[in-house]
Amino acid sequence: MFKLLQITEGPDRGATLHFGDPIKEQKALVAGTAWADLSHLEIVAVKGVDRLRWLHDLTTQHLESFSGGWTSGLILDHLGHIEHQFLIFDDGETAWLIVDVDRAAPLIEYLNKMRFTMRVEVRDASSEKSLIRVPGPTDDLGGPFQLVDRGAIPDFNGATQVGIWALEAMRVEAMRPRIGLETDHKSIPNEIGLLNKSVHLNKGCYRGQETVAKVNNLGQPPRKLVLLHLDGSDVDLPAIGAHIERDGIKVGFVGTVARHYELGNIALGIVKRNVEADSALTVAGIAAKIN
Repeated sequence: MFKLLQITEGPDRGATLHFGDPIKEQKALVAGTAWADLSHLEIVAVKGVDRLRWLHDLTTQHLESFSGGWTSGLILDHLGHIEHQFLIFDDGETAWLIVDVDRAAPLIEYLNKMRFTMRVEVRDASSEKSLIRVPGPTDDLGGPFQLVDRGAIPDFNGATQVGIWALEAMRVEAMRPRIGLETDHKSIPNEIGLLNKSVHLNKGCYRGQETVAKVNNLGQPPRKLVLLHLDGSDVDLPAIGAHIERDGIKVGFVGTVARHYELGNIALGIVKRNVEADSALTVAGIAAKIN
């Protein structure tokens, strides 16, 4: 009998890597017949009549007139560097912010510092709710998602349960960046393809907006997100953070590395803006090329 392999470190700590056949699981995601238990992720609840106006002012997303449902957002520092990344679900009474493992506490600390006179309440709701990736075609956020009471797993009528291996392979293919993997302390949204996604370009001032607007207007972010194809002849895959080199000189770093059922070994990388698409690159000694 197959023994489930639990992830013991990183942003998916506590989740299941796969359920015996990662290739089958990836194909189920593509077919829209897969579901995943993402209850390892942490959840911050923001309740109160001012919640959307308040989050609108603090985040990169346009939420002032948000009609509910799912979206995503960031919180930046004063220089435009990414400090927090989250999915957002608003049900009409509460805005639920879904974050990676170990990221709820610092987000709550920041939000509570910014409450002032706003009619909002912030709490860690990780013990109350869980995130489920439900069957259906993959959307721009990596869903469709459903927020459920913790421990209440819906019946998906024979759909295939998938693990993090399959989800991450699909995320890499779609070039959806993840904080702490495709970002470092210098990362700005312009570099990782989040403008007009997690970052709304037509809204009022928020912390870090000046950097985002300036770089967007110039059209020259210092780095860029790329999809790398890795030479599949090597059994080992490079580690997160491994240097990307061109002619022996470091030009970037690798984020998430995945084994894709069709594309083979692929990775998301952050490289300098002047790295051409046809550059001969290496990652930890493994030949790589930009897709």
